[in-house]
Amino acid sequence: MNEFYYTPNPHVVHELHTWNFDLLNNTLTFTTDNGVFSKRTVDFGSKTLVESVNFDKIPDGNVLDLGCGYGPMAIALAKHHSDRTFEMVDVNNLALELAVKNAEQNHVSNVKIHNSNVYENVTDKFAAIITNPPVRAGKDVVDGMISGAVDHLLPNGTLTVVLQKKQGAPSAKKLMQSLFGNCEIIKKNKGYYILESVFNG
Repeated sequence: MNEFYYTPNPHVVHELHTWNFDLLNNTLTFTTDNGVFSKRTVDFGSKTLVESVNFDKIPDGNVLDLGCGYGPMAIALAKHHSDRTFEMVDVNNLALELAVKNAEQNHVSNVKIHNSNVYENVTDKFAAIITNPPVRAGKDVVDGMISGAVDHLLPNGTLTVVLQKKQGAPSAKKLMQSLFGNCEIIKKNKGYYILESVFNG
């Protein structure tokens, strides 16, 4: 059974839920379903990441939400930063359908939403990449999401990752340090680490 949220077509009994959530001073409406990550609320890691990203230090350009799920991070940020375009990708087609719906019902048009298994269908370079990686998909997937960012960032672009300490944040920090030559913990909250590297390309 492909019921995991990090598979292309999870087999689920559909059970749509629509609910509101406050992010970045906006009340957003999200519709979710079985077969997607954190279907009942915006998870604490995503909320913490969204509130931690400092757009004042990000160069001009678009932003990639890698593994966007039903879209809470990119939609919240796109609503707040209407001058940028947010590309949203995920391997889960059900999640992407919901992301399209959620962008529409929150009147967010500065997004591009499409399927990609990690960076497979990502061709552009970005001012920032944000990700709440699917830890349950395994360390190889998480490491691939981090290491692939090197080829998809503009000079001085940032990679911002949220991980729990117990789910690999320390090893991810080492990997980011080795790839980028820098990695800062920009926030720690309830065991969640927000890690950020700058691409000095």
